[in-house]
Amino acid sequence: MTRPTPAELEAARDRVIDDVVADGLSVLFCGINPGLMSGATGHHFARPGNRFWPVLHLSGFTPRRLLPSEQRELLDHGLGITNVVARTTARADEVSDEEFREGGRLLAAKVERLEPRWLAVVGVTAYRTAFGERAARIGPQERTIGGARVWVLPNPSGLNAHWTLQAMAEEYGRLRKAAGRP
Repeated sequence: MTRPTPAELEAARDRVIDDVVADGLSVLFCGINPGLMSGATGHHFARPGNRFWPVLHLSGFTPRRLLPSEQRELLDHGLGITNVVARTTARADEVSDEEFREGGRLLAAKVERLEPRWLAVVGVTAYRTAFGERAARIGPQERTIGGARVWVLPNPSGLNAHWTLQAMAEEYGRLRKAAGRP
């Protein structure tokens, strides 16, 4: 796959990319919102510096490191991907608090409809804003949404440098074990 040009990235602003979902998933991973690279390619967590795909593999969720273009293979493992806010932006700080709250309402309805066992939100600040849980921390939450347990994971963005790849893999692995995945 060739890398999108700056013009193609800018043209991807405000696009919505398709969720990777099915009914009854073991874990539905939920990003903050897609970046421009994801908008340009149609693949979640597509930016080269994003650590989502390596962390999924290192934590044991996938038997090998998947490429963003292989995202639909997650369904074979009982996993899926959605976002709190669907539209693409260059940076998450381009999303307003109201947009996050509305995204939280839409996400709750989606979770109620799809009935995953776990909702894993990758980004504690987005989770706090979307669901009004100001004291939320990384890890399992008391809240359930539509019967799904909720786990907040560290954001895999390369900008989240205080979480090393190994530390993130350990936290994602805790969720994998709690979800009863081998």
